[in-house]
Amino acid sequence: MKPISRRNFVKGSMSAGLALGMPRLAPGAGLQSTGPNDTVHVAVIGLGSTTAVGGVGGRGHQLIGRLREIPGVKIVALCDADRAHLDREVEAAHRHGEKVATYHDPRAAFDDKNVDAVIVALPNHWHALATVWACQAGKDVYVEKPFSYDLWEGRQMVAAARKYNRMVQVGTQNRSSGFLRGVFEGLHGGELGAIRLAHALVYRPRQDIGTVDAPTPPPPTADYDLWCGPAPNQPLKRKQLHYEWHWFWATGNGEMGNNGIHVIDICRWALRQDRTPPRAMSIGGRFAFHDTGETANTQIALLDFRPAPILCEIRNVTAGKGGASIGKFRGRTGGIVIDCEGGYFAGDASGGALFDRQGKKIRDLGKGDSPAALERAHLSAFLAAVRSRKASDLAAEALEGHRSTACCHLANVSHRLGKPSSPDTIRSAISGEADLADAFERCRHYLRDNGVDLDATPATLGPWVTFEETPGRFVGDSADAANKLLRREYRKPYVVPDLATG
Repeated sequence: MKPISRRNFVKGSMSAGLALGMPRLAPGAGLQSTGPNDTVHVAVIGLGSTTAVGGVGGRGHQLIGRLREIPGVKIVALCDADRAHLDREVEAAHRHGEKVATYHDPRAAFDDKNVDAVIVALPNHWHALATVWACQAGKDVYVEKPFSYDLWEGRQMVAAARKYNRMVQVGTQNRSSGFLRGVFEGLHGGELGAIRLAHALVYRPRQDIGTVDAPTPPPPTADYDLWCGPAPNQPLKRKQLHYEWHWFWATGNGEMGNNGIHVIDICRWALRQDRTPPRAMSIGGRFAFHDTGETANTQIALLDFRPAPILCEIRNVTAGKGGASIGKFRGRTGGIVIDCEGGYFAGDASGGALFDRQGKKIRDLGKGDSPAALERAHLSAFLAAVRSRKASDLAAEALEGHRSTACCHLANVSHRLGKPSSPDTIRSAISGEADLADAFERCRHYLRDNGVDLDATPATLGPWVTFEETPGRFVGDSADAANKLLRREYRKPYVVPDLATG
């Protein structure tokens, strides 16, 4: 195998990025405006809570700050169903000398003739409807991850981009990493031999969200019916409206869809897979958290791409100080590990290294991309496509977003169809999958270290679910039950139209 130097890794990164029409990634990188006619007028739909417990500060709020750093873009409208969020960002806009229109309902923002493109940072259950409505109104769309709430909605979003000739990009900003692009080019150059497996890691400590004795009144500043949109308007069975929606199936996709999507997406990129996995299975559960949450806080998913699958591991439970008891895999608590015949890469967009099969470092590949630079580059790619009308300028086009998000959906479908099973039953079911079996034993030890005994509190063993990307349905064993989770029941008028088969 011919060795590839760090210099050649970086060289491959730059040439590949330029070939795709992507802006070069560097601190302060952004699309250079050449005149007033190049200015893209943007509306930000969904501003987010900057104070929600467990949250990260409101994704829409964060993207507004990043947009202000990029030449050639003007924020002209803001929209949120919570008046408090809207008032907060309007005040900030005034401090920046921005004159913005304000909207309560996304439909009004989409009808604004002064808006060229929209940033959709709403909860997951709104992603598809907002994207389709925006495309129908002639707007280009940058939609936050995960691309869709379910598999059927993802297909409609891709169809909307095609039917209405819109630029649609998903906010998986690691796709704009020049560092990772170089790493993957180097791996495919053969330095470590053929890729055999991609590990996607999310070891992130979280706290439970507690319980409530009676439904919690929504914030008086929020239009709760509008916030629910396509989801059922049910009493709020948690302490706070914002952010905690991630952990309920009616509105979110759990940690698999929240942070798992980032690492799964770059694993699929590393594998050069241009489809959804043909089948998937899940092992997991919601352990130690005595709360009202529904989604798994510990999950292992095998996405059976061939010849090299993706193995995603989610860990949220920790009883140790500073999260030490959450464990590590090959020295990491997050990012990816790409296993090859002759060694592996361990890292993420911020940097990484190559190791031999015994774990000895072969080469440090140095620092990669900062989170701020990634976000600027990713938004800049979207803005470049808005101007050029070339989907090739997008860093994470709609179909790419759909296929990576489908991985998360397949894992969650398997989990939701699963049954509590003893460790011996699980071992027997996965005996032919050595890497999955190893991940399960490591998971069992991690849970034991955090006070969870799987003999007393069984994990949920999900079935293999087999999916055909075209026509977008499950087949084989468990297909009938799995297909019932393809598409939700909608509340009028919040109905996603069927564009993929219409």
